[in-house]
Amino acid sequence: MIGRLKNCVSRRLRRPALAMALCLATGLAAAQSITMASTTSTEQSGLFTHLLPLFKKASGLDVKVVAVGTGQALDMARRGDADVLFVHDQPAEEKFVAEGFGLKRYPVMYNDFVLIGPKADGAGVRGNDIVAALKKISAANAPFVSRGDKSGTHAAENRYWAAADLAAQRGSGYRECGCGMGPALNMASSAGSYVLADRGTWLSFKNRGDLVILVEGDRRLFNQYGVIVVNPARHPHARAADAQKFVDWVTSTAGQEAIAAWPAADTTQSAKAWAISFFTCGCRAGLTAMMP
Repeated sequence: MIGRLKNCVSRRLRRPALAMALCLATGLAAAQSITMASTTSTEQSGLFTHLLPLFKKASGLDVKVVAVGTGQALDMARRGDADVLFVHDQPAEEKFVAEGFGLKRYPVMYNDFVLIGPKADGAGVRGNDIVAALKKISAANAPFVSRGDKSGTHAAENRYWAAADLAAQRGSGYRECGCGMGPALNMASSAGSYVLADRGTWLSFKNRGDLVILVEGDRRLFNQYGVIVVNPARHPHARAADAQKFVDWVTSTAGQEAIAAWPAADTTQSAKAWAISFFTCGCRAGLTAMMP
């Protein structure tokens, strides 16, 4: 922080007293916050609105969230533009750590993916087999909105298409939006399309139109989130110690209880059956049977 203050003051030599005060304020503010690269699903579901004030109360630290797709979040961290990751693509996360960009991956919570589509279900996908559902969507050339943004959801979707031997044959109705989960759901709602979503964002999504959950419960739809501190050996400016405080808190009993206490925004009977849209790392009713 001292180096940053010297540079700041040197640019404001004409008004040294004011410059020092402003630079001290800037330096202290930066020292009391960390930058977290995370997913649009965690932000748009409302989880961070509940979680981060509790962490600040416990630690005094602010968390600045940059919500992008998981792939973009990992790229941010590789460049040193984040202190901690909160993402959901385990193979990519493990690769990130193996390459030396992160210190350690900690599983923090999980939910599941669901296939959303029009209530009429013209392609006849309703059930609990995601691979069979995608085969039917391709065969019917049914409209399908893909996030197409290298997010964790997009990576999972690509794995399901590959499992169906349809990586290159997704039907003429397939479209990529290059957008977050909320906009993808809005597009699907407007066009009556199928779309893969995480349950957390779906539960908080209001503009459903005629969309409903059509495929759920497949073990392959398990969706785990991890947190990773950026390696300060790669990026010395990374606030690894403060980032580790967040990791330690969110994986502690207090942090896990905070996640478990977060209510789903949806109050329908279906949502009440799930109780919450994100689950802690511990086994909880509902998704336990889905865990690999």
